[in-house]
Amino acid sequence: MTLPNMITVFRIILVPVYISLFFSDIDNKVFILGMIFMIAGVSDVLDGYIARKYNLISKLGSALDPFADKLMSFTVLITFTIIGLIPFWILIPMILKEVIMITGGIILYLKHGKAVIPSNIYGKVATFSLYAAILSIIININMIVSMLLLIITVLLNIVAFIIYLKIFRKMLLDEKSQ
Repeated sequence: MTLPNMITVFRIILVPVYISLFFSDIDNKVFILGMIFMIAGVSDVLDGYIARKYNLISKLGSALDPFADKLMSFTVLITFTIIGLIPFWILIPMILKEVIMITGGIILYLKHGKAVIPSNIYGKVATFSLYAAILSIIININMIVSMLLLIITVLLNIVAFIIYLKIFRKMLLDEKSQ
């Protein structure tokens, strides 16, 4: 297993650690949970950098990396919603987008043997925006700033999703024309 894949597995292992701490009675819980999320974010950047720099990109990593990202992001979004730090309506478009994207990816893979649609710059910026929003919540910045960052995150996710749909449609049409 490559070093980037080991880092990705580490990120996946952070999820049950996060969940167990979420259900514990530790002091400064929100801060600690946020720091776990930030560690996951830094390790995500690190594994991608190492994979590209040292040509260690693998099919396993290409599948595990987005899985680890989504697993951690949704764990944080859901738990922060449960404790009232994030409004429920933020979750709805994020979950719908992911369910549709996963379904589309499965369709492309099973029916057309296509590769996974790569992330686009809007998705990467949306991910960064989510980290900024969560950081603003855990360090207790003004709630208006946090809400603005969450709204920007949702909007960027919607833009990334629209671009994904265009690429998905093109791939399906290209497949049918062959």
